[in-house]
Amino acid sequence: MTLQSKLDAFKAAFEAGKPPYNVPQSVIDTMHRATAELIASGAAQHALKAGDHLPAFTLFDPEGNTVSSADLLAHGPLVISFYRGVWCPYCNMELQALQETLPQFEALGAKLVAISPQNPVNSRKSVRQNNLTFPILSDPQNRVALDFGLRFEMPDYLIELYTSLKNDLPAFNGDSSWTLPMPGRFVVGQDGVILYAEVNPDYTRRPEPEDMLPALRLATSRAAA
Repeated sequence: MTLQSKLDAFKAAFEAGKPPYNVPQSVIDTMHRATAELIASGAAQHALKAGDHLPAFTLFDPEGNTVSSADLLAHGPLVISFYRGVWCPYCNMELQALQETLPQFEALGAKLVAISPQNPVNSRKSVRQNNLTFPILSDPQNRVALDFGLRFEMPDYLIELYTSLKNDLPAFNGDSSWTLPMPGRFVVGQDGVILYAEVNPDYTRRPEPEDMLPALRLATSRAAA
């Protein structure tokens, strides 16, 4: 199955109110409203695109080690996935799909990192539960996500819904701002130029990991030239 087919199957079961979630239709309607409003806002159009330069960043991995974009690019091209958090089943399925494709990235000399607003404790949980061998970097208050044009503020009615579902983002993130990144995927060449960018304000839609392979091959050929 493709990643999107897995996401579609999960969404159909979730929205049908099947266990273990058993959510009422009012919850589904509120989520649909929030997604529709984010799409209508045009926020995704302001995200970084192919041809833009990567904003330099230095973040911490779950073990407290410093990881910089400069160090990552020194070894080859870079794949970046913005990850909302361990609480998001769609995001976890995406990380699992990226993990499955990681050998193909590495064969092209690329590094893969996820960037998330969640705190290191939850990132360690994500790594463990999804059997990841690539790091999740902590982005407090979505500052790097803002540089990429991905950060958005959650509307009050969505905060109320998350709170009622005990999906306490301030606790997950160690940050009271109630902001999230739109899911985004980027391929960056060693010169810091973005070669592939995919951003979708609908968190249930994700590109296939294999979609990035042509950009990675281009990055590798440019580095070898």
